[in-house]
Amino acid sequence: MEFKPGRVFLLRVPEGEDLVSFVNGFAEGRGINTAIVKGIGSLRNPVLGYYSEEIRNYKRIELMGMFELVSLLGNVSLRDGRPFAHLHATLGNANGDAFGGHLIRGEVFVAEIYIQELLGKPLVRKDRGKNLSLWDEEHV
Repeated sequence: MEFKPGRVFLLRVPEGEDLVSFVNGFAEGRGINTAIVKGIGSLRNPVLGYYSEEIRNYKRIELMGMFELVSLLGNVSLRDGRPFAHLHATLGNANGDAFGGHLIRGEVFVAEIYIQELLGKPLVRKDRGKNLSLWDEEHV
């Protein structure tokens, strides 16, 4: 699917906010239906997910303490008519150990994020079974 660049936002997320909820609310409040999201910072007690085909659901990886948000990558599209942030994170601890996966939740200590709105027909997520909401396949 082809898009044109729209508005660009570079912002600091307030401390104490849940990062995923913040991105969803920010997109909804500004009428953003499709976007690219990137970020860095630090999160407290983040929860990551790893999708398991075996159980057809996300295994939760609950981390306790402060973690460096080494990289946040994702997108915004529509699910059930509302903006939905699908975010993946790489997190590091004080020992330099890295953890990664689908970001389910993370309380912000510091987060600087970039949101690039994409203009065009919005991407829409639909339930495809197996506890997955995916975009339609697009052939270019």
